[in-house]
Amino acid sequence: MAQSSFTSTDLGANPMQQQKKIVIQNEHGENLVGLLHETGSLEIVVMCHGFRSNKEFNVLVNLAAALEKEGISVFRFDFAGNGESEGSFEYGNYRREAEDLRAVVHHFSGMNHLVTAVLGHSKGGNVVLLYASKYHDVHTVVNLSGRFNLQNGLQTRLGKDFLERIKKDGFIDGKTKPGEANYRITEASLMDRLNTNMKEACVQIDKDCRVLTVHGSADEVVPVEDALSFGNTIPNHKIHIVEGADHCYTSHQDELAPVVLPFIKDGLQKAYNPNNLEIVVYVIKTKA
Repeated sequence: MAQSSFTSTDLGANPMQQQKKIVIQNEHGENLVGLLHETGSLEIVVMCHGFRSNKEFNVLVNLAAALEKEGISVFRFDFAGNGESEGSFEYGNYRREAEDLRAVVHHFSGMNHLVTAVLGHSKGGNVVLLYASKYHDVHTVVNLSGRFNLQNGLQTRLGKDFLERIKKDGFIDGKTKPGEANYRITEASLMDRLNTNMKEACVQIDKDCRVLTVHGSADEVVPVEDALSFGNTIPNHKIHIVEGADHCYTSHQDELAPVVLPFIKDGLQKAYNPNNLEIVVYVIKTKA
């Protein structure tokens, strides 16, 4: 059962707009730490970070601020083993992180909020889609730069012989950027990723669940073709390609909110027609 503790900091003149640190316990008894952008709205959007990241990732922070300005509450949190949350970091954990998200949604369902949308970046994009494939209580999902085939991208990160090495030694030490702590990839955690089939999961998403995939055309981590694969698999799906954007939208931060906010707000303002299964592709031009 999820539990919480609160500390709050007033962010401005509006007494309803404040950030609260909330601790929610997952099904393993680990405390998940997050920040609630409280506006007083019934609706709340939950945001999920990516691999080796946390709730302070700038894409999440900026989108949370934009939604807050629209009067929509937001909760961004750290998965177990990441950021401020308890637990050990694991390389895979896709479905376990979906259960962390489940604990968060369950928590707010017992509060004065209704989770109306979930949003995730990179690995977090996979997590929100896995959540939607298993649980059918959130009907707006935003996938920012998620990977469709989780067997791809491993050679770049681990080397061509990663399977032989991990079967021999039982682990591989992950490569990190300068200044970051090393992390260990166990054979079990690697198999967790390899055995997570996004295609099988995505076809289980309800047709009345609206899914938006946003992807950068210059993504150097996950190829833009993965967005098209999601579009060909998820029944009720829209794609927005941000032209020139990399995996973290480094130079395109201001182009995300105009795409994401209307999609989330549309989910609040009108009922979706489940017979409309058209896949729409938008290319967002960069500024000259």
